[in-house]
Amino acid sequence: MLPRSVTSFTLKQDPQDSPLKSSKSQRISKYNAGGAALRCLPGETIQEEAIRVKKCVHYNDGPHYILGTLYCTNYRTAFRREHPDKDPPAEVLFDNDNDMALPSVDRIVAVAGQTKMKVVTAQSNLKFIPEELLIYYKGFRLMRFLFSNDGLQTQAYKIIKAILQYQQKSCLTMKKRNSTVLQNPDNKQDGSSMDFTTKFFESYSDWENEIDRLGASAWRVSPVNERYDTSTSLSKYIVVPCKLLDIDLKKTFAHFNQRRVPRWSWHHRGGSDLLRSAGFETNTDPDKENMRSIRSLLFANHSQCLIVDTNEELPSVSDIQLSYGKLRSLCLNDPSITVSDEKWLSNLEGTRWLDHVRLCLKKSSDVSGFLSEGKRSVVLQESEDRDLNCLLASLVQLMSDPFVRTISGFQSLVQKEWLSAGHPFLQRINPFKETDKDESPVFQLFLDCVWQLIQQFPNAFEFTESYLLALHDSAFHPFCSSFMYNCQWERIRGCQQRQFYSQTYTPVNGWRDVVQDRILYNGDYKGVEEGKPTPVTVWRWDLFYDHLHRQQFRNPFYQNKKQTVQNGNGITDKTSMLDAPNQLQMYRLCRGSLVLQSPLLSLKNGAVAKKGARRSQSVENLLDEERQFRGHISTQHYTSDLLQPLWVGPWVRLWKRCYLRCATEMQLDLPPPSAAALAKELKSLLEKLKNFHIPNSQEPSASLTIQTGGNGFSPSSYG
Repeated sequence: MLPRSVTSFTLKQDPQDSPLKSSKSQRISKYNAGGAALRCLPGETIQEEAIRVKKCVHYNDGPHYILGTLYCTNYRTAFRREHPDKDPPAEVLFDNDNDMALPSVDRIVAVAGQTKMKVVTAQSNLKFIPEELLIYYKGFRLMRFLFSNDGLQTQAYKIIKAILQYQQKSCLTMKKRNSTVLQNPDNKQDGSSMDFTTKFFESYSDWENEIDRLGASAWRVSPVNERYDTSTSLSKYIVVPCKLLDIDLKKTFAHFNQRRVPRWSWHHRGGSDLLRSAGFETNTDPDKENMRSIRSLLFANHSQCLIVDTNEELPSVSDIQLSYGKLRSLCLNDPSITVSDEKWLSNLEGTRWLDHVRLCLKKSSDVSGFLSEGKRSVVLQESEDRDLNCLLASLVQLMSDPFVRTISGFQSLVQKEWLSAGHPFLQRINPFKETDKDESPVFQLFLDCVWQLIQQFPNAFEFTESYLLALHDSAFHPFCSSFMYNCQWERIRGCQQRQFYSQTYTPVNGWRDVVQDRILYNGDYKGVEEGKPTPVTVWRWDLFYDHLHRQQFRNPFYQNKKQTVQNGNGITDKTSMLDAPNQLQMYRLCRGSLVLQSPLLSLKNGAVAKKGARRSQSVENLLDEERQFRGHISTQHYTSDLLQPLWVGPWVRLWKRCYLRCATEMQLDLPPPSAAALAKELKSLLEKLKNFHIPNSQEPSASLTIQTGGNGFSPSSYG
C-alpha cells in the first residue's frame, strides 16, 4: 500500500469525537475583541470557526473580498465581518445574507490552485489542503470563501469536516423538536409585531373579515372542521353558502379525495365566486340528499358553474421537479458540467421551466377573465387540491384583486391559499432530505409567476423583486414554522407529538386527544401551553433582515388603487337554486373549450358527469355552447383592476437575480440601492430643476424617463 500523503485527509469521523464549544468559551471569547463573535441562537453551540477568512462577492466592477470569521454551529454556517459596525444589528437573530442552515447545504466544493477541485462528502479523501471553499445551498445560492496563505489553510478542512458531521445531526435534531429553533420574542401571532399586518386565517374572525372585505354576504364561516376531525389537511374553518347547513355539509366530505370539499376562496365584486375543490372519490355513489348538498357547494348561489380542471394543460408535480432539476444544473455553474455560450439558451429552453411559467400565467388569466365576465361560480378542481390549486387560486387573485398586490395582502394570500389550505411544504421542499419522490418546487414556480407579473406591471405591486427573493430564500431554511409542515393541523400539533397524548371516548365525536383538544379548541378550554412562546413565522422580517434591507421590500412607485366593494351574489331571482335544478347550467373547461355538463352529476367514475356530458360535435356547436355560457354576462364589466399579462415568447423571461446568483458575473451580494433613497434623490433633483432658470433664454423643457423594473426601478448599473 502506498503511504498516505501528509496533505491527504479523511473526513469520515464520529461527530461525538469533537467536543462542543460554547459561544462563551475561552477560544471564542478570544476573538470577541475583534468584533467577530457570533450571537448564538437558543440551544446553539459553535463547533468550529476559521479566522481571517475572505468572503468573495462580485459587483459590477469585479470581485471584492470581505475579511471576517467563518463559523460552523450545530444549526448553521455563519460569516461575521471583522468590523462590528458593518454587521447586522442586535435584533437580527439570523442574517439571511451571511447565514445558512445546515440542512440547506447542498454540496461543498474544495478548491486548491487552478486545477484541484473536488466535491466533498463525508466519505471523501482530500489529497490537498483546500485554499477555497464553494458552499452551494438550496435555492440557487452560493457562498465562496478564501483562506489565507500564511499556514491557515487547514481551517478549511476543519470547517468542511464540521459541516458534514453536523448537517445530518442538525436535521435529526430539528425534526425531533416540538417547535422551531427560533421563537417569537413578543409571543404575538396577530401580525401586530411584524412590519406588515398579516392575516393567518387560523381564526374565525380572519375569515369573517375576508368575507366582509369582499362583500360576499351570501357566504358564511363554518366551524365544521374546528377539531380537524372531518379533514386533517383542511383549515379549521371553511367558507360555504349561507343556505347550506352544517349537518348537510358533513354528508359531502366522504365523496371527495382527502375529504376536501368545494369551498369558497374569493369573491369578485362583479358577483362571481372562486372556489377550489379536490377530485371526486372513485366509486362514490351519493344519494339524492347528498347530491343536493354537492350541487349547493358547486353552484354556490349561482345558476352557472364552470369546472376548471387544473391538472389539464398545467405541468404535473413531477414535471415541475424534473424541470427544476435541469434548471439548477444549468444555472449552478457546476465545475463538472461545461455548457458553451452558444448552447446555453437552447439548454435553458430545454429545461421547459419557462414553458411551465407560461402555462400557469395563461391558465390563471383565462380563469380571471371568466370571473370578471359575469355572475357564476368558477371551481378549481385538482385531484388532491393541494398543489396546482394553490398556485392558480393565488395568481387569479393577484390579477383581479388590488389589495392582494400590497405586502400585507400578499402575505395574507400566502397564508390563506398555501398554509391554511394545506400545501404539503414539508414534502415539496424536503428540508430534511427524507425522501425525494414527493419533492417539487410548486411554491417557487408560483413566485416566479409573480415576478413575471411585476416585470409587466411594475407600478401595480407594493412589493419588489427584493421582497420576492427574500421569500424565495426563506422557504429553504428550517428556522420558521411556516414552511416546515404539510398542513395547519400538523403545524399546530407538531409532527412528532401525535402519539404522546392520552385519549378518551365520547359517544358523539368518538376517540379524541384530550390534552391536544384543549390546545386546539377555542371555546371554554384554555391551552395548557398558553404561556409557551410561539414559533417564528416567515413574516417576522425584522428577525432576519435589518432595517436597510427591509426598505428594499417597498416599491416607491406603487400606485395604490382602492377597490370599491359591491354586493353581487349570483342569482337575481328569488327562486332557490335547490328548488329549480332545470335552471342550472354546468360547464367544464377542457383544453381551452367549454363543454356543457349535466347538473345531475354522476360520480361513480371519479369525474364530473362524464356519462352525462354533451360534447360538441362540430365547431359550430362548440361556438353555440360558448355563446350560451357567455349569454348571461352583465352589461357592467369590472375589468379596470384586472391584470392580463402577456405570456408568449419573450414576454416571459428568466429570473436572473434568483437563478443566476451562482454565476460569477451575475453575483450581487448586496441588494440594489434603496428604492426609497432613489425616490427621495429624484424628488430633490426635480425640485432643483424646477428652481433652475437660464437667464436671457427660453427655459428648456426637461423630461425624465424612469425605466421601472421588478423592484420599482432599474438602475443602469444593475442591468
